[in-house]
Amino acid sequence: MPNEPPGAQLSRRQLLKRAGLVGAAAIATPIGTLVPSPSFAQSAAQTQTASRGRVFETLTAGEAETLEAITARLIPSDANGPGALEAQAARYIDRALGGALASSRDAYRSGLAAVDSYARSSKGSPFATLQAGDQDAVLRDIEANVASGFVPDASTFFNLVRAHTIQGTFCDPFYGGNAGFVGWDLIGYPGVRLAVPANDQRLDPQLVPIHRSAYDYAMFSGKKPARASLEHELSPWPRT
Repeated sequence: MPNEPPGAQLSRRQLLKRAGLVGAAAIATPIGTLVPSPSFAQSAAQTQTASRGRVFETLTAGEAETLEAITARLIPSDANGPGALEAQAARYIDRALGGALASSRDAYRSGLAAVDSYARSSKGSPFATLQAGDQDAVLRDIEANVASGFVPDASTFFNLVRAHTIQGTFCDPFYGGNAGFVGWDLIGYPGVRLAVPANDQRLDPQLVPIHRSAYDYAMFSGKKPARASLEHELSPWPRT
């Protein structure tokens, strides 16, 4: 990523800061801390375990494997907690590509193929099978628009996947991501509350997390959409 020394790992804090979630990032990762890279064995095992038995609706098996590996490096799991892989951000993207993000399907088809092609030419293997450090290097090249083979260009695809990975990690679980509420727990979001008692209104309350989707509440459940509608595609976050 720009302004980081060669070989530095992708920083979860920098990712969230660029997305406008600096407050959340401060909770998730101490200032200046770079996310340590898991070993190749860890990274490969995590991706294989997360993918095993999962059925994708829009992406092919190969596309899903590449996308999951990308999301795993964009918001990696570390000592602060699980990341985008465990939150199943790729599943969120897969579902949305069949609904609210349908117009991005071709961008993902060509972009994921370009990621693998560039990984092969620059590192000698498909992206999902590379060591974590090599995956980070490929992603930095893509973000910096150095990587070739992308339409219209590499950085456009990087920004697209990054935005959707953040959505899938921190969205309401109803939309297919934030599995087990790991995204909300990561940033310290206590969950949807329809009433806030006086004790929770103190300046520094210790809130007990409420692991419930907004659509678990009766006042919202009758309005449950099958999927987010296409008219909401340009919204930066899924609407609940």
